[in-house]
Amino acid sequence: MQVQGHISAPGDKSITHRLLLLAGLARGRSRIRGALTSLDARSSAGVLRRLGVTVTPIRPGREVLVLGSGRLRRPREILHCGNSGTTARLLLGALAGHDFRATLTGDKSLRGRPMRRVTEPLTMMGARFDGRGPMPPDRLPFAIRGGALHPLTWELPVSSAQVKGCLLLAGTVGGVGVSLREPAGRSRDHTERLLRAFGYRIVEEPDGWMRFAPTGAIEPFDIEVPGDISSAAFLVGAAILATEGSLRVTGVGLNPTRTGFLRVLERMGARISVVPTGECSGEPVGEIGIRPGPLGGVTVTAGEISGLIDEIPLLAILGARALGQTRFEEAGELRVKESDRLKLLADNLAAVGARASIEGNSLVVRGGHSPPVGRVRTEGDHRIAMAFAVLGLVEGARVEVDDPECAEVSFPGFAKALRKVTGR
Repeated sequence: MQVQGHISAPGDKSITHRLLLLAGLARGRSRIRGALTSLDARSSAGVLRRLGVTVTPIRPGREVLVLGSGRLRRPREILHCGNSGTTARLLLGALAGHDFRATLTGDKSLRGRPMRRVTEPLTMMGARFDGRGPMPPDRLPFAIRGGALHPLTWELPVSSAQVKGCLLLAGTVGGVGVSLREPAGRSRDHTERLLRAFGYRIVEEPDGWMRFAPTGAIEPFDIEVPGDISSAAFLVGAAILATEGSLRVTGVGLNPTRTGFLRVLERMGARISVVPTGECSGEPVGEIGIRPGPLGGVTVTAGEISGLIDEIPLLAILGARALGQTRFEEAGELRVKESDRLKLLADNLAAVGARASIEGNSLVVRGGHSPPVGRVRTEGDHRIAMAFAVLGLVEGARVEVDDPECAEVSFPGFAKALRKVTGR
């Protein structure tokens, strides 16, 4: 397989979600250029429309116009968040500061994902919840009733940008201070960057505490979304596994809280170059150059996991082609993603002839050179589908992915992008 040329990544999913929600909270018209057009992004747009926000259709090559009134409105329908945990958790933070009742649900996968990590601190701030089982609820569907909020001091049970973003948005809408500390590693900081741009004071202290003060105001904006580095990761992986050529991925966001997988790839011996080219939406952007080459196994420590959680499926399949052993320590958060990614990765690697095992909450992958052959079960998980599609590009491989279309959740046109850079 040969790679050649250059390609741009789709708009950043995390930033698209946040910009849509912030635009909905602003009073006036905002323009978002380069927004991701995936199913997840459309879920965010859909719930905002049910909350009284005007959002134009999200289509490739078209800017998104959002007309907000400064506050969300009581919905007449259930807010369906699709497959998007980011939509559900960020939205709960915004709704906590609104004095009305709203019910949230999602697809089967989202209804199985843990929510108490946000409902518990939101309850402490003054939000109320209705649902089945113990309170605060841990699984969708349930209803939230917001209103006047109290300041919050909270140590997150896991390092999570979704949880952190939810609580910062609650402080923003509720006009109260929020102090947070993450337990291990620093999760992506897109929410903090955007809120600082609107004048909110966010201070990160040496002891790990982050202090938010409601000093700003969300105003309409005109902004461009950088390319999603988590989507670009799969194109990078395809280029590494090629036999010849080179590839450039352009316009990619290079936020330092998102580039942990590049540092791991460098330790594995990947031939990668990163060239910063400027800023976009207050985020550093640049170009990633990749040449094929052999890899060696490495250990990804527990402290690194939160900074590359979405790239572990890609790193795991690369580990299956590396010399030696690749270990992902304390990666239990993978169990509560769109699927039990930890188990799915181990099972699917074994299904295509690779060697992988789970030790507690750690994933261990042992490299080999036999062509992967077998059928992959995705359970609708977009990153599992994309990772094994990349593994299926290896010379002599015969990998069948049971639901390749689920990649549309985060990377519209993924299969076409792979064909563009590999000719296959």
